[in-house]
Amino acid sequence: MTTLVVCLDRTDDVGRKTGLRSPIVGWEAVRALVTDIGLADPEDSGVNTLLEGLRVAQDLRDDDEEAVVAVVSGDRESMVSADRAVARQLDELIAEHEPDSAIVVIDSAEDERLVPVVESRVRVDSVDRVVVRQARDIESTYYLLKQFLADEELRQTVLVPIGLTLLVFPMLATVVGPAEGAAAITTVIGLFLLYKGFSVDEIMTGVAHQAREALYSGQVSVVTYVVAAGLTFVGLFAGALGISSLESQPGVVVPATQFAFEAAPWLAGAAVTTSAGRLLDEVIGDDAIRSSYLNLPFLLLAVGLVVRGFSGYFLAQQGVLDPIDIPPIEHGVISIESFQITAGERLALYVASALVVSLVGARVASYFSASGDDAPETDGSSPDDDGPGVASEVTDGGAAAESDGPDAEVETYADPTAEAEPDAEVETYADPTAEAEPDADPTAEAEPDAEPERPQPSAAAEDGTVSTHGEDREQDSDVPPR
Repeated sequence: MTTLVVCLDRTDDVGRKTGLRSPIVGWEAVRALVTDIGLADPEDSGVNTLLEGLRVAQDLRDDDEEAVVAVVSGDRESMVSADRAVARQLDELIAEHEPDSAIVVIDSAEDERLVPVVESRVRVDSVDRVVVRQARDIESTYYLLKQFLADEELRQTVLVPIGLTLLVFPMLATVVGPAEGAAAITTVIGLFLLYKGFSVDEIMTGVAHQAREALYSGQVSVVTYVVAAGLTFVGLFAGALGISSLESQPGVVVPATQFAFEAAPWLAGAAVTTSAGRLLDEVIGDDAIRSSYLNLPFLLLAVGLVVRGFSGYFLAQQGVLDPIDIPPIEHGVISIESFQITAGERLALYVASALVVSLVGARVASYFSASGDDAPETDGSSPDDDGPGVASEVTDGGAAAESDGPDAEVETYADPTAEAEPDAEVETYADPTAEAEPDADPTAEAEPDAEPERPQPSAAAEDGTVSTHGEDREQDSDVPPR
């Protein structure tokens, strides 16, 4: 059994440093090559690769196996030419020594790409990776940086912000000071990281695409979106005015509650307007209206009422809102004295109104959904239509339906035990496994005008033949041709 111990050198370091041409075969030749490369470049890891190849060959010989150690180098012109040079040298070695298997010795990720080339020509029993202890971290870092720089997206995401930071920070430090410059740079980097982390670019692209599609398709929701944006702006402005009208209040709880109290009606109106636009698009469209679109406006209105009620309750507890005074009401014989609605009563009214609105929405959605499900499905024909346009009627093995017209042909699935009428011209598909009906006598004799041997003819041809269960028989003369 012959084993080929091959040391791979894709970048041709052997030829560049020693001037020798590969392949280099044999124990003594490889041993001399170690000295030549070591003298030319003592820091080259290829020396360790050659020594590892010699050690593996020696271990195989100690186990009474025939081992051939060789060094195969590539080409420096291009990676393709290097791989082809290695393949050509491997073919020469295999043709000369005829090894049964091979052990590949490599020292870098670049050389490891040649392993499939070796595997395509001879069975590879082992791949021996030589890593110099002092250079492991350096080599790993080098290849990581190389892969990082090869990725264009990573370069744009990482290197561009770092480069801008290094350019802008000296100018900011000179103009406004180092602390202010560092703060500005940190803020920009934080915003950029949030922008990429939340995929804001993808969200904006999707929104722009949806807006363009909505404009070109003529959807009503485009107008309602614009109205909702205006109502949202009004709500934010009303909330800001509500905060400015407050006297000096400690903390942020009361101003935030005041903002919610003033902005809630406008924001709820914006949400209802948006959902109403989507609902109109569904109504105009050909598809059935989904119950979620019907229930959404009522649900958003109910949420707005709840927010308004709780924010008003908290403000009333802090003395910002006064109780509601209802003046006396007199209308004919009806007389109502003046009364006052407290904060708790107002909250109860808002919550009750929200519940009523949500229940109404659920009822409306369920009603329209039920009416859509109960709609009859028609295929353009009536089951009771016996006019001339009906060509056939399919039964389940019972008696054939009677034809209303003299020329009507009835296509049925007939019971094979049923008696055939002599003058009836029917086309049937008999089911041999069907059970006979209780009223049908399978042993009954056929009428005098019908042949007893052919109880169920399937079709009458013009030439006087009839096909029954795949057999052609001549039709009697007493049965008129079709």
